Amino acid sequence: MPTDWSVSMPDLGKEGGSGSILVINGGSSTLKFTLFRVGDSPVRELSGLIDRLGSSHGTFTWMENATGRADRRTIAAPAPAACLDALMGCADGVLAREPLRAIGHRVVHGGKDYREPQRVTPMVMEELQRLSPYDPEHLPVEIELIKECARRYPRLPQVACFDTAFHSEMPQVARLLAIPRRYEKLGLQRYGFHGLSCSFLMKELARVGRQDEVNGRIILAHLGNGASMTAVKDGKSVETTMGFTPTSGMPMSRRSGDLDPGLVSYLARAEGMSADRFHRMVNTESGLLGVSEISSDMRDLLKAEQSDPRAAEAIALFCYQAKKWIGALAATLGGVDTLVFSAGIGENSPVVRARICEGLEFLGITIDMLRNEKNEAVISKEGGRAIVRVIHTDEEREIAASVMMWLSTG
Repeated sequence: MPTDWSVSMPDLGKEGGSGSILVINGGSSTLKFTLFRVGDSPVRELSGLIDRLGSSHGTFTWMENATGRADRRTIAAPAPAACLDALMGCADGVLAREPLRAIGHRVVHGGKDYREPQRVTPMVMEELQRLSPYDPEHLPVEIELIKECARRYPRLPQVACFDTAFHSEMPQVARLLAIPRRYEKLGLQRYGFHGLSCSFLMKELARVGRQDEVNGRIILAHLGNGASMTAVKDGKSVETTMGFTPTSGMPMSRRSGDLDPGLVSYLARAEGMSADRFHRMVNTESGLLGVSEISSDMRDLLKAEQSDPRAAEAIALFCYQAKKWIGALAATLGGVDTLVFSAGIGENSPVVRARICEGLEFLGITIDMLRNEKNEAVISKEGGRAIVRVIHTDEEREIAASVMMWLSTG
């Protein structure tokens, strides 16, 4: 049955709050999915992860929240789209109670034009195809997932939510690349990423923060396998560490972060390295993994740092670069009122948080070591000029909320 992109969207408000939204977050090596029940706010019903995509020995893990029913098994995962059978199979119980009303997708790159969630249409798909070379690690996978969902559910609305959208109002000077102006017309500029996480964190800060804190000078530190920081002033992104692609900025688990562009020509001459080989190196073989030669996982490196100087140097580099970026972002803001740590490392590693903040007292950032060790919501010292918070991010919930709003108003 052909996809009917023109089918009218259901008014979820008129459905009495019934139904569910499937959120899909597809990456180059993992596929995350979450099923939310529609209500006044999204309610997580089921979530799961398929990793080692591209192999015949992927790991499929999922859990149903209400019943505690869970499973972990090995499956063939040659490509993300091929995993949808397993995904929908584990969701049968929930979907029997709450039929699927819409699918929301995390789409990493929205280019210059997409600043809000978009109902998937032929025009949107054509634009995503055009943007694919901007982010070959993510966009082709996300496009295939959208197509496969459309093939299976041709009359079900799909909504694309863009990681770049949060940064779309950055000042022009922050978006410019210092290359010949003609490339700007081709869309080559600094975009920024992790915008869905930023959007969620700002909403949480508005909920849990002090009066008007959300309108202050804020640095959001999303430190996970992918890591970036964003400066926010008066609720808007004014600068961020990632640029044209998610490879840029600070070092990450496997990504290099910023490099001297002269490395490209040097390695081409010295080692005959092709553009594809260089791309693979800086996206999958660098960062914590490349420097440590042990692991891309910060937890492994912290265990090994006393016995292996390579692990110690990888951690030191990560913390040094994070500290440097906080200083740079503070300069764009004219100071810091709130620093938020989030994502896997930011939420769960007191040691890394403490090392990053050490020496930032001149910015008013001082850590209470006991609060930090306990992973409390506020880890700064009482009376400090800047508030330092730890906030759990939830990109999937942000997508579900965006889909609900889009479907009810679109």
